[in-house]
Amino acid sequence: MPRLPLPSDLHDLRVPTDVRLSPDGRWVAFTVKAAGPGKDDYREAVWLAPADGSAAARQVTLGSRHDTHPRWSPDGSRLAFLSDREAVLEAGGGGSRPGRVAFGRRHSDLPGAGEDDLEDSATQVWILPVAGGEAAELTRLPHGVRDLAWSPDGSRLCVLSTSETTTAVTRRRREPGEPPESDYRFIDRLQYQYNGAGFTHDRFAHLWLVDATSGDARRLTSGAYDDGAFDWSPDGRRIVFESRRHRDHDLDWQMDLFLLDVEAGTIARLTGGRGRRDFSAPAWSPDGRWIAAVGHRYQGRGPARRDVWRFPAAPEQQGVDLTGATDLMVGASMGSDLFGGGGPTLHWSGDGRWISFTAPIEGSYELWRVEAEAPTRASAVRGRAADAAAAGDGSAGGDSSARVERLTAGRHYVSRTHQVALDGGAVRVAATVGDPTHPFEVVVADVPADLPAPLTAPSLRRVSDLMATRWADVSLVEPATRWHEVDGRRIQGWFYPAPTRDDGRPAPLVVEIHGGPATLYGYSLFWEWQCLVAAGMSVYACNPRGSEGYGQDFVRGNFRDWGDGPMADVMAGVDSLVADGLADPDRLGVTGGSYGGYLTSWIVGHTDRFRAALTARSVNDMTSQMLSGDIGGPMFGLEEYGVNPWEDHELYWRHSPIAYADRVRTPLLIQHAEKDLRVPITQAEEFFAVLRAFRRPVRLMRVPDESHELTRSGTPFRRVENIVQVVGWFRHFLVQGRRGLPPLPREKRVRP
Repeated sequence: MPRLPLPSDLHDLRVPTDVRLSPDGRWVAFTVKAAGPGKDDYREAVWLAPADGSAAARQVTLGSRHDTHPRWSPDGSRLAFLSDREAVLEAGGGGSRPGRVAFGRRHSDLPGAGEDDLEDSATQVWILPVAGGEAAELTRLPHGVRDLAWSPDGSRLCVLSTSETTTAVTRRRREPGEPPESDYRFIDRLQYQYNGAGFTHDRFAHLWLVDATSGDARRLTSGAYDDGAFDWSPDGRRIVFESRRHRDHDLDWQMDLFLLDVEAGTIARLTGGRGRRDFSAPAWSPDGRWIAAVGHRYQGRGPARRDVWRFPAAPEQQGVDLTGATDLMVGASMGSDLFGGGGPTLHWSGDGRWISFTAPIEGSYELWRVEAEAPTRASAVRGRAADAAAAGDGSAGGDSSARVERLTAGRHYVSRTHQVALDGGAVRVAATVGDPTHPFEVVVADVPADLPAPLTAPSLRRVSDLMATRWADVSLVEPATRWHEVDGRRIQGWFYPAPTRDDGRPAPLVVEIHGGPATLYGYSLFWEWQCLVAAGMSVYACNPRGSEGYGQDFVRGNFRDWGDGPMADVMAGVDSLVADGLADPDRLGVTGGSYGGYLTSWIVGHTDRFRAALTARSVNDMTSQMLSGDIGGPMFGLEEYGVNPWEDHELYWRHSPIAYADRVRTPLLIQHAEKDLRVPITQAEEFFAVLRAFRRPVRLMRVPDESHELTRSGTPFRRVENIVQVVGWFRHFLVQGRRGLPPLPREKRVRP
């Protein structure tokens, strides 16, 4: 019998990530992430599935802690992967290996996370023979490894590590009565910390070269800069990588691409030209002539759309924007509380004709490709829903300097793609795909060189079935897509209906608002929303001005206006639901996280229409937000408001929800994680202090040991608890019709 979803169902979730096809396209390797036995951490293992779906996927690594980043050797005989299993093996009684230091590691789910101590990393490269046999440890770098890639001939690997040398630093034992070593931190630059990782000012990630047989390693790059994503040239002589190797790099967000000569050790900047730049995700063409990247050259203030660019593989290049005329937003961030979409990735076809990428269109997240060498005259974009690019509504179309084709079509979220070449210019693509009522699974599709129409669901061959028995009896609600217009802008939204009440009146409504501001909602699964519907409350979510996915003008629509304009877009959607008899106007709730928390706090200071509200990890004081946390400094405020707080304090005060705290009458729950470095918890403390001073109905919920990513990658039991509290707060006011604050729970333990 079908049953309603529960918050505790999250404990059973298994999510596929980091999908990789074998060089011949016959196999798919991917990581599966699941809650650990104690529900207070995660386990990750590498799985393998035949790309034709002829057999069930199977786990091929221990998964005792975190086995991630599967990478095929060029001949397909070996899988390299990252693992911190050494700590488990040693804890099991095997002891340290002769001549080596035992390491421990505190795991973080966030990309690029650092370690807390000099010896605090056991994440190393391991090699697994695909034909059978045990995995063997290859590297032993003191601070572990974050990323890896095989050289084209398979003899070496390039890895990313914060290690300075190959020798571990051991701490001297303190003598009795001797004081501890000084633990002061001296900070000379901004951007010295990172949400989820803590302090990063004295630890920089650099490229290392590792022999694939002996594990001997030497450092390739150095300096007080973090190096990031990288790719080998086809001849194995050069590596292109992203980094911020410029003066005063802590005062901006500029990212450049650099060319490294592996043998000579010389480094030259690829992305030339004056002005600010932001390029990442480099990918070398098969013939070695070109490098593709995702990025932009800053044009004015406000968020900038990222495009697919092509650069000649030589220093100081201007590059060509291949997708600039389409208004697609490459690698935009779409929300889900089950799954992170990962960063943008680019893949070349085997003949070098096409570059594939992912981008959203009207709430769907699709696979696209752009012709790598632009024709002499403009050509139109091909594919379904591609006729309206000129309208700036997220569709691709109009005149373009390079032809763009849509490869998939559906109401879904295609992400984490990987691609290999087939004969005749065709490619095989593997990806993860989910939708509003289905969790993510791994799919494989073959894309011919000449595609007559985008591929739909039947052409996306599913090769994993991770949730087959886990949520098989859970009944989920399909959303209805809605559109309305405000100030000449078309606003897209999704309505998840709860059953009409016994008295014939529509169900209460909870409005959900996304963060960013430049992210988007779409056709992806949110467990919190499904649990609210199961508790008798409909859910409405929309993409107000400032959201990604609808073109450059739309994403800049909230420049110098985080409050009034986006609020008008959200409220117009609510009004349309009320007018259509789908929402009870007397039982409305509103919630959101990060920027969504900002707009929630703003809304309750500007209207009394909502009976209850929950503001999560929210910005409430614009001045202190722009000057603190991991993005504090002269960047974020300048991008969003064109001026910094110290230059126009009055502007920032007018746009701070805390300035309107005296107007708040709506019962408000303020949720914030104590280790949030993106939006520091002082934002919650300030708003709570003022509201309590005004004797408003307010409650503060502090969540220990979590970062800004609580609802997406926080520890499993706290993610479940968060949904329990969200549902309970709104049920109290909207379903039960209570007025005062709900009683504090007698028992805080969350039971299944």
